[in-house]
Amino acid sequence: MSSFGAPGFALSNKVAPPQRGSFPLDHDGECKAFMLAYLKCLKIHGSNNGECRLESKRYLECRMDNGLMTRDDMANLGLGDVVDPESSSTKTASSTPNSTTQSSTPPTEELTTRI
Repeated sequence: MSSFGAPGFALSNKVAPPQRGSFPLDHDGECKAFMLAYLKCLKIHGSNNGECRLESKRYLECRMDNGLMTRDDMANLGLGDVVDPESSSTKTASSTPNSTTQSSTPPTEELTTRI
């Protein structure tokens, strides 16, 4: 006899885990500014995500830096060719004495804008 309301073949299906595994949600909003910058970019460019690859890279780096995602090479995530101008200037600035390291944070204008 079949189960009530479910097709007979449904019992043999197995659920596969996600390819990259699971990761915790950003409950504390540690990467919210980067997420909002990415969403704003998508809105400006009519959902053309190719124009927003830098924002996507910054968001993923934030997640990895805060332990919200397993660290992975950007090339494996499809963003290996994206160069962050802020991080490259940070590297040259950190090679000089008395310099401070800057984080790649989105401009404050993007933080206050609602999407």
